[in-house]
Amino acid sequence: MTAICLIRHGETDWNAAGRLQGETDIPLNNTGVRQAEECAASLRPADYDVLITSPLKRAKRTAEIINNKLDLPFVEMGNFKERAFGDAEGMTMKERLTAYPDKNFPNRETMDAFTQRVMAGIDTITKNYPDQSVLLVAHGAVINLILTIVSNGKIGADTTKLLNACISNIHYQENQWNVKNYNLVDHLT
Repeated sequence: MTAICLIRHGETDWNAAGRLQGETDIPLNNTGVRQAEECAASLRPADYDVLITSPLKRAKRTAEIINNKLDLPFVEMGNFKERAFGDAEGMTMKERLTAYPDKNFPNRETMDAFTQRVMAGIDTITKNYPDQSVLLVAHGAVINLILTIVSNGKIGADTTKLLNACISNIHYQENQWNVKNYNLVDHLT
């Protein structure tokens, strides 16, 4: 059975301010660093075979902090970058609703393109790491998309607000992915 432990990156200043980040490459703030350290403390190296991360600073730094403890093979995959939200990046929810009340942000990545990119990454993990346990550090929209698809819409986008540094787990058995748990934050203070 292949298993993926999905970890959302730690907090950034834009998270704290409620600004939409998308592909804007914002680093972790001090709270985010602490959250990554707490994630690392809750994980055991023997439970995982590889750590995969988005290349964006906030995810990659979270993964590096975790891997300081776990010392796993470390892989960057562009498939797991956050969705590009185009002209809405950097805006607060109020600013977005004022500028784009229909939530149709100019120059954003289409949902089809985003879904194809992320799920191609999941297919790569399934093929390259069969019967292994994978840590995947990524972003809120990425993890929500994965949870939405795996749960057939019961969990994920439009139903679940994933917290920074939360942990979710999915397993691949009998030719399908299943959600074991999601949005776990017991490891955070």
